[in-house]
Amino acid sequence: MVVTSDSESGLDIRRLCRTGDFVEPTSGRAPGYVQCNVVMMPADSAHHFLGFCEHNPRPCPLLAMSEAPGSVALTALAADIDIRTDLPQYRIWQDGMLTERCDNVTHVWEDDWIAFALGCSFSFEEALIGAGIAVRNIIEGVNVPMYRTNIPCTPAGPFAGNMVVSMRPMPAADAIEAIQICARFPSVHGAPIHIGDPGHLGIDDLGRPDFGDPVTLHSTDMPVFWACGVTPQVAVENAKPALRSPTNPATCL
Repeated sequence: MVVTSDSESGLDIRRLCRTGDFVEPTSGRAPGYVQCNVVMMPADSAHHFLGFCEHNPRPCPLLAMSEAPGSVALTALAADIDIRTDLPQYRIWQDGMLTERCDNVTHVWEDDWIAFALGCSFSFEEALIGAGIAVRNIIEGVNVPMYRTNIPCTPAGPFAGNMVVSMRPMPAADAIEAIQICARFPSVHGAPIHIGDPGHLGIDDLGRPDFGDPVTLHSTDMPVFWACGVTPQVAVENAKPALRSPTNPATCL
């Protein structure tokens, strides 16, 4: 059983992930620490993906990347990181198709892979809670709901696609305060990109998220949408990086 405490650190979570003892979403964990989405791929695709991040900083705020191909550390973020083992769960994509979910990628890691760490919206949830704003996915103990939108990202090489957003419902007064709070955190998606009618984003049903879990919407709530770090997953689906061997998946998220 994993017990949460105010003293829980990023290192604590990474060590639990490394041993396979923590495989859940990290929303609400390790208060005070920045959380990341991680994308890994061979070096021959990485320069295009770097361009995709640079062209689309709202959904893909780049915090760090491997210092050299094959490096499993991200020393710009913290010491004692092994990017192959220190995430709760990995998704492996081959030719644009999700083929495997696992708690480490040591069995597929290659010496030319490059890792990218992108800011995650879980990081600003602590600030919202500190301001007295209820974060519904944390209250209900589920992953935040995420949706594909009709907003196109700027392409880079084969990486292209529409933005994914995360949604947190809250009363209108809280939504206004959430804008002010999150604008201070541009490295983890910053202020919301939309408040209100999901139809403007091409979202038909908030009760059926494309990723994550649905949350309760109260009659006084407004849906608040942030650019989301799952956007690279859509870009990978569209890019369909080619395999070089049956045991070498092109991309891992």
